[in-house]
Amino acid sequence: MCSSKWKPSMLPCRGPVEAPPRLCWRRIMRPDDANVAGNVHGGTILKMIEEAGAIISTRHCNSQNGERCVAALARVERTDFLSPMCIGEVAHVSAEITYTSKHSVEVQVNVMSENILTGTKKLTNKATLWYVPLSLKNVDKVLEVPPVVYSRQEQEEEGRKRYEAQKLERMETKWRNGDIVQPVPNPEPNTVSYSQSSLIHLVGPSDCTLHGFVHGGVTMKLMDEVAGIVAARHCKTNIVTASVDAINFHDKIRKGCVITISGRMTFTSNKSMEIEVLVDADPVVDNSQKRYRAASAFFTYVSLSQEGKSLPVPQLVPETEDEKKRFEEGKGRYLQMKAKRQGQAEPQP
Repeated sequence: MCSSKWKPSMLPCRGPVEAPPRLCWRRIMRPDDANVAGNVHGGTILKMIEEAGAIISTRHCNSQNGERCVAALARVERTDFLSPMCIGEVAHVSAEITYTSKHSVEVQVNVMSENILTGTKKLTNKATLWYVPLSLKNVDKVLEVPPVVYSRQEQEEEGRKRYEAQKLERMETKWRNGDIVQPVPNPEPNTVSYSQSSLIHLVGPSDCTLHGFVHGGVTMKLMDEVAGIVAARHCKTNIVTASVDAINFHDKIRKGCVITISGRMTFTSNKSMEIEVLVDADPVVDNSQKRYRAASAFFTYVSLSQEGKSLPVPQLVPETEDEKKRFEEGKGRYLQMKAKRQGQAEPQP
């Protein structure tokens, strides 16, 4: 996870290398990967996506002689859950590096589900992730990334534009998400306070990388779990993850920290719910550091019937001025994505 406090190392520039081959792996979905209706949790899929991205980017960053490192997740771009995955299906996860800057790696990950009884395959997810290489000797030291060779000049130029855009948005999000979720006694149904939820988790060794800080995939899985609780409380039905807006990792979470993952409803359309999820870390064994915001994102859920059909969502009732403001901001994001999908669906002349 990336922090503005990290300092890049002063290693000599290394020559371009061929991008690593695509990473591909498979895993069958089991009952503990899914909800009571048999749909695989969005957090389980996000965790698989992050694992693939971490492996391929770490391999690439160690592909030349120099200081050894591990790639840490800095950001996940918006990802849509295009098709549900169910218990018994096989997840096919593939990853490839699409761009490198001086200190970061862009990885594209695709997920497909396979029904092993019929052989039918469906694309479920396409995600773009950004990683930074951290020295194994000093967790606050960001190393240089070996550049890759592009087959076309346009690939590098397009990648640079994506890099600049995500860098700006990540910094803006860090400052925007400064507030916290406060409990409210005896909230009314369909209000923000009624469905808001929090999960407290002590970071243990099994959650962490070689550095002793939390895997990005572990954090994302916990975020999706909290968002799912908020959505279920609001609509009282089976719910599934429809999409995740950009997940920004603002700072590292170390082993031994207590993290609080909080979720609150921000917007509802007729058939979808947007939930803001905030992750705060409390270094309880380190008195020199105060509680801080570690990650943030917006999750979108839909409500489903027992037959898997989309159901209407109870409309959110914002009460305070802040809640009304967040509702309008969520409405703007919803309309923007709706217009984008309609534009993509229009036939090309």
